[in-house]
Amino acid sequence: MLNGYCYDTAVGKVVIKEEDGNIVEIVLAHLSTDDFVVNETETIKKAIKQLREYFEKKRTEFDLPLGPRKTNFQDKVWKYLLSIPYGETRTYQKIAEELGNKKAARAVGRANGSNRIFIVIPCHRVVGSDGSLTGYAGGFEMKKFLLELERIN
Repeated sequence: MLNGYCYDTAVGKVVIKEEDGNIVEIVLAHLSTDDFVVNETETIKKAIKQLREYFEKKRTEFDLPLGPRKTNFQDKVWKYLLSIPYGETRTYQKIAEELGNKKAARAVGRANGSNRIFIVIPCHRVVGSDGSLTGYAGGFEMKKFLLELERIN
């Protein structure tokens, strides 16, 4: 059963969804797609606690059970995203090269854009090859806010 709960955060209303004890989605409320049973589970409570700590600059890493729905390639990209240190960025090209296919930068971008567990799987830490802010589901202002939040620390 897909459980979910909506919270107000520093970036707006987010929906956190959990299934079988794993976080499957953290997105802005207006981007939430699947139906869910409104149920504030212990896993969801842990996720919102950690997000609040992140926004309060008290947390730089998350410790949550994740269970995103993904393809094999998305899994590789998202694991890489999880390895990008707090306050640092990588380019799509760099990720493609590190994953062993320097021609896969666009595929990395698509996988990045498919991430439904924002902030925790830090897709906001991926920038264009010239360092510019590129697409982000929450918009450029949110991406800029998250990157500045991390750089301040």
